[in-house]
Amino acid sequence: MISVIAERYNIHPQTLRLYEREGLIKPARTAGNTRLYGQDEIRKLEMILALTRDLGVNLAGVEVILGVQQALEEARDAIDRAEDHFDTMMKLIRQAVLDKRYGIDRENALVRVHPRAITKTNK
Repeated sequence: MISVIAERYNIHPQTLRLYEREGLIKPARTAGNTRLYGQDEIRKLEMILALTRDLGVNLAGVEVILGVQQALEEARDAIDRAEDHFDTMMKLIRQAVLDKRYGIDRENALVRVHPRAITKTNK
């Protein structure tokens, strides 16, 4: 809740409301419209406070820094997805090379099944 967070970080609740109006933080809301600050919002608030208190960055600068941070996280996620796709493609290529080497036709392997008649053998 806003009062708990304000007291914990020694800031006025209006400061938290300002950060929210500026789009710097976006706390979740209850059905009764009470602000709830999750771990992500608390981490973002801690960064905002470090930038403004310790480094003297104004809110416009904080907005730019948070935007760059978000863009970096999205780029990391895209790189992770690309690496996963690359790994999958490499596995397929390796399998195709091995199949070619040993003459395996996987595309038709399950299609060409011929039913066999049951025959009785004498032993």
